[in-house]
Amino acid sequence: MSQIVETMQELVSQLVVADIAYYKRDDPIMSDREYDALYERLAELERSSGIVLSGSPTQKTSGEVLEGLVQVRHTKPMLSAQKTKSPDEVVRFIGGRGAVVSWKLDGLTLVLRYDGGRLVQALTRGGEGGMIGEDVTHSARVMANVPLSIPHTEPFEVRGEGIISWENFNRVNAASEEPYSHPRNLAAGSIRRLDAGKTKEQMLEFIAFEIVDGGPPSKTGQFDMLNENGFSVVQSRAVPEGADSACIFETLALFDPKSFQYPVDGLIIEYDDLAYGQSLGATGHHENRLIALKWEDELFETTFLGLELSTTRTGMVSLTGIFEDTVIDGATVNRAYLHNLDVMDRFSLGIGDRVKIYRANQIIPQLAENITKSGTLSYPTQCPCCKSELAIKTSDSGTRLLYCENLSCPARLIRKFVHFCSKTRMDIPDLSEKRLEVFIGKGWIKNYGDLYELKQYREQFIAVPGFGEKLFDRITSTIESRRRCTLSQFIAGLGIPMVGRSSGRILDAYFSGDWDAFEQAIVNGFDFTQLKDFGQTMNDNIYAWYSDQEEEKLWRPLLKHITFIINEINDDSAQIANPFSGKTVVATGKLINYTRDGIQAKLLSLGANPASSVSKNTDFLIVGENAGSKLDKARQFSVRILDEAEFDAMLADFSRTGSL
Repeated sequence: MSQIVETMQELVSQLVVADIAYYKRDDPIMSDREYDALYERLAELERSSGIVLSGSPTQKTSGEVLEGLVQVRHTKPMLSAQKTKSPDEVVRFIGGRGAVVSWKLDGLTLVLRYDGGRLVQALTRGGEGGMIGEDVTHSARVMANVPLSIPHTEPFEVRGEGIISWENFNRVNAASEEPYSHPRNLAAGSIRRLDAGKTKEQMLEFIAFEIVDGGPPSKTGQFDMLNENGFSVVQSRAVPEGADSACIFETLALFDPKSFQYPVDGLIIEYDDLAYGQSLGATGHHENRLIALKWEDELFETTFLGLELSTTRTGMVSLTGIFEDTVIDGATVNRAYLHNLDVMDRFSLGIGDRVKIYRANQIIPQLAENITKSGTLSYPTQCPCCKSELAIKTSDSGTRLLYCENLSCPARLIRKFVHFCSKTRMDIPDLSEKRLEVFIGKGWIKNYGDLYELKQYREQFIAVPGFGEKLFDRITSTIESRRRCTLSQFIAGLGIPMVGRSSGRILDAYFSGDWDAFEQAIVNGFDFTQLKDFGQTMNDNIYAWYSDQEEEKLWRPLLKHITFIINEINDDSAQIANPFSGKTVVATGKLINYTRDGIQAKLLSLGANPASSVSKNTDFLIVGENAGSKLDKARQFSVRILDEAEFDAMLADFSRTGSL
């Protein structure tokens, strides 16, 4: 018995760690299949031994209340459903009674509270045995189909799922710098946002599946009432009383997750007679009135070929298992993410092993089983990017990870590349931090010049999950268009401390857009303090940057790919011909027609000197909504204050008359 208890303790520990990673951090450390296998093993040991340990996930609902949101108590515990993968078990559960089959939606469960016919509160499932949720009313109010008012005026609670369709998920991911791995993660993160405006951008929906208390006496009647009150209701099918197994199997077969518009992870089967269902009671984990049917994952056998490594900006080295091309549901897959070294050990991998893979929820490739278990695959020892020796570290959750500890590893220079590619520098918008991290981690780019030679990695690029041919063509096309740039853009992108866009423009004007002239000035010991707004520190920073050999390795190879264009606006006569040329201008608050970078670019194009703070030397302050303390300071120094309309009008008047 002691051995059984020790095994149960280990299972509880693993599941609790996985719950925290999944629910609190939205960063799963194991696949759903692995979690379910551990859970089912624990439940079986509890049944056979009669022992249930405190803290067992089978006795309480998983979930953690996140910091930063108000905690609210539920009127009824938010419990789970007991699970099975056997349709025969569903037949036994129904037992000839009338039942309802509906989708088990894969998002974030919510409770909506109404009073007087109006939405008054929205809560997440939360934690503490399903009793404490998070108040996310601000997010629910901007979701696409949450009714803000309903005909039913009595106090009323509705449970449902905050979810995003596959179509909208793909649309959000296409526009995101850091794509999400699954709609569930996007839904959970979006609903918990403190900024409701950001939540609205994610196109979340609410699908109702239950009235918490009161209402009609049947489940089908509940669904009818929810429809009548304007809710989107989960799709369902009724199983008539006395239905035989063939009828039940036929009903279950009507639900095809591959063609459904929302992510799902099974079916929910519950008794239509609500009073009977309630009479069956509940455990601390689930209600006995319903059961969840989770589909058996179809497994495919293939050959394991090895590991692909990628070093991240933190130095952690991610591991991806590579196997022979396998067609699953019409899609060819050949990679599966291995979360850590413990996963490698568990599968006892070796090159040439026969393995079984599947697509979790018909989407994400996962390794299910190693048939051969040769265990001949050694831990990687070298960083794929800099070839330094790798170290093994244990994370807070107890898993072992590989790290590159070389602080000069190009993979750890990710911020420099992000800066170089940013909109106000070289303007390569598709090269987000996450994508650059992949390129650098795989060793494709070690300096800025390598960006212009990415075409040689086309096949490797399109094989990376989430990338593909269209993205590759878009990125390389944008990079090609950036082979011509101004000296000011180039200098701003190099990351010389304190030498940014404004300073770059001054250097561009002084050296007439000629890089060679700028570099020769440094070689000859030019004193940059003689230029407008250049102090001694900026002068010293330029020389320190130029003499840094590691920095030179980054930017020197770029020169052979770039052609500098003369910026015509450097003509001083063009800058003089407007009321802001040579003036120090500060912009503050939210403007209507200009972004933060946009107003800076506009001022620079006028020959003005954009500044970030107001002083007695400030000539103009342009104000938008919520101007704040800068407006007070401008009044103190008698700075001329303009709203956005006045700023535009001054430019328009000068354009027509040539004078103020």
